[in-house]
Amino acid sequence: MFADSAGRYADRVFADFLGREFTYRQIDIEARRFAAGLQSLGIGKGDRVGLYLPNVPTYLAAYFGVLMTGAAVVNFSPLYTVAELKAQVAGSGTRLLVTLDVSFLLPAAEEVLQKSDLEWLVVARLAAQMPFWQGLGLRMFRRDETVPVPTSANIFEWSEILADNNPEPVEIDPLTDLALLQYTGGTTGTPKGAMLTHQNLTANARQIECIDPHAHARDVIMGVLPFFHVFANSTVLNRTICNGGMIAILPRFRPGQVLETMQRVKATAMPGVPTMFQGLLDHPSMARTDFSSLFTCISGGAPLSASLKRQFERGSGAKLVEGYGLTEAAGVVATNPFDGREGPGSIGHPLPGTDLRLLDKEDPQRDAGPDEPGELAVSGPQVMLGYWNRPEAAAEAFVERDGTRWLRTGDIATIDEDGYVCIVDRAKDMIAVSGFKVFPSQIEQVLLDHPDVKEAIVLGAPDDYHGEIPRAYVVLQPATVAEADEIADWLNARIGKHERVDEVVLRAELPRTMVGKLDRKALKAEVFGA
Repeated sequence: MFADSAGRYADRVFADFLGREFTYRQIDIEARRFAAGLQSLGIGKGDRVGLYLPNVPTYLAAYFGVLMTGAAVVNFSPLYTVAELKAQVAGSGTRLLVTLDVSFLLPAAEEVLQKSDLEWLVVARLAAQMPFWQGLGLRMFRRDETVPVPTSANIFEWSEILADNNPEPVEIDPLTDLALLQYTGGTTGTPKGAMLTHQNLTANARQIECIDPHAHARDVIMGVLPFFHVFANSTVLNRTICNGGMIAILPRFRPGQVLETMQRVKATAMPGVPTMFQGLLDHPSMARTDFSSLFTCISGGAPLSASLKRQFERGSGAKLVEGYGLTEAAGVVATNPFDGREGPGSIGHPLPGTDLRLLDKEDPQRDAGPDEPGELAVSGPQVMLGYWNRPEAAAEAFVERDGTRWLRTGDIATIDEDGYVCIVDRAKDMIAVSGFKVFPSQIEQVLLDHPDVKEAIVLGAPDDYHGEIPRAYVVLQPATVAEADEIADWLNARIGKHERVDEVVLRAELPRTMVGKLDRKALKAEVFGA
């Protein structure tokens, strides 16, 4: 898919990085040289190559270069500790790791090289990828942000690994050969490596393209979601190469920089998590930014509140639609229409070629009853093969029904007569109150309607009488002075008796995952030690 676009759109800009442009031809040549370099080390089909990188142009060449060899990419978050990186390198059998010469990455990668079965480390220089004057400034005035590349027989600089020839062609079966070993976020248990094939990734890119009414128009997408996450892999990277679009790459989410870049490149779309859109709204430059080129923003990763949707659409003039996906389905499963009626509080319709069904919450061998919530199950070309070296986990993740293998999402959902899907909650997050099942996300949605509430997580607190009882943890809007008891009274007057919280706890902030969404698991561990 990338080779096709590189051939058709060779001189188009593929990536803008802080103002420096890279064409499809440039990235394609570098990817091919990297692939040939990997082959010279004996890396090829069946191997795993890790990318331990933030959003930088080298990520693009490394990603496509690995795939050209028939090896699989393994994404590692730049936020991983040494212990986390070492564990996943070992678990995935990663042979070579690509990283950057920055102080928060290279020392950790070097330590893992020394203390694991990792064979090689390839280090790209950040300054070499930046616009000239910014790269010069980094070299001269911000030297503490980068670290020297160690001299070692099994450590290469990026320029050293690039061969002068094209790679040997490799035959790939798109249905069975792995392209990506993508670890789950770990917010609901130990991270597992989802085995995603070339077909999984390309099919999901085509599915996303099918529903985009602007797919064949000018296409400039903001690349601020981290590339190491499946959300960005599907909606930013793979989807954009379908029609020779451009990615405006930013290495991290800084609201002012995002707004300035959106205006400079005249961005047409931005996928993000709700906290990103809230961050843009909160920034003083929001009101001064020209959004006239922006068509659509796609929110995923966490529920999008109605109030945030209204405020962002009012402030930008663009459509903000909510979608839904998961690592095990290569990124995206469903989304609200970009043009047309949206379902309030809904994740919209399934993507083309995607089938959904609701399973009974207690017995996945049965369907949920009519008009009853059930566990959402997915079947489609984007659904993974299984989990890497975890056959028991894969057996639990799938159920066979009517001759079809269905992926169990763990999310409780409803589907209305018009086909709009609403996620009620995660099965594992449900709170058992005196035998009643309480969905924390429903309480959170009510809380977010309070004008003084900015963010909220509801947990089940241990209770001797009820077993569990809901408790809300809230971050207030800036410059508000609401009291916790006042918010609790307001909330409890609007929800069922069994849903009422025992208290509202005000906090300065709530924990977040690596992609910026609220982290229920981390808060539960912090508060209850579990």
